Amino acid sequence: MYLTPQRILLAGATGLTGEHLLDRLLNEPTVARVLAPSRRPLAAHPHLENPVGELAALLPHLSGNVDIAFCCLGTTIKQAGSEEAFRAVDHDLVLAFAERARALGARHLLVISALGADAQSAVFYNRVKGELEAALQAQDWPQLTIVRPSLLLGARREFRLGERLLAPLARWIPGKYRGIKACTLAHALWRLALEEQDGTRIIESDQLRRLGR
Repeated sequence: MYLTPQRILLAGATGLTGEHLLDRLLNEPTVARVLAPSRRPLAAHPHLENPVGELAALLPHLSGNVDIAFCCLGTTIKQAGSEEAFRAVDHDLVLAFAERARALGARHLLVISALGADAQSAVFYNRVKGELEAALQAQDWPQLTIVRPSLLLGARREFRLGERLLAPLARWIPGKYRGIKACTLAHALWRLALEEQDGTRIIESDQLRRLGR
């Protein structure tokens, strides 16, 4: 477990899970600095560095050493506007973020993927997530943690009809298919970040719920 002050890089700090994770990080005594680029400004905090703009444009200019990187980026095909635009965010931008994090010295990368991620899937969304996981593993991280949450539960800024309709049912589905609260996922991510375990591990949604209690 890390005992020295940690320097964190966080992508997706304005998203459903990212907001909860940022709040936890900024209140952790072992976290000395959080570098969180975002499209819109975040509330000021003594330990927060917040470059504002499009992430793709900000990445080459991020500086300073980091120890742990969290990637909470994610969109939907409808929100992105097309399959190509979705892939540009959920695959290409995540990989670019991971590469930059490694260049800044991060040894542990934690990434939110999705339940059912499979590079051979006939479902486009699941296939992109699976291809992302394979590409991240090919980067040969000292420590890579991939989490596969089920339907995320919580109040989003943007309206997602499918999630609104499924959320009441998702609370009662058994096993890893049951929905998971974004705050629970954020807690689980932080607990996983504190564990030193070389290599790649993939954590399914039911495990995340237990870790995030």
